[in-house]
Amino acid sequence: MARVTVEDCLVKIPNRFALVILAAKRVRQILKGAEFTDIAEPKNKEVVNSLREIAAEKVYNKIDESENIATKQVESDLV
Repeated sequence: MARVTVEDCLVKIPNRFALVILAAKRVRQILKGAEFTDIAEPKNKEVVNSLREIAAEKVYNKIDESENIATKQVESDLV
């Protein structure tokens, strides 16, 4: 059994916070009944499978422009 580490995923998504958010979103999808990709193993926990999928680039983060605008607004309010 190969182990997946956060370092494997950080090669694909260099921001740890974005990685956590993406992994959490994928876990929620799996818990709601989403299909596993071919890299995931059903016997593993959902978190492990989501990290495996991220490391294998089967799952990626799509940037939503509306979230980006909201983030810029919050940043400008802090300055």
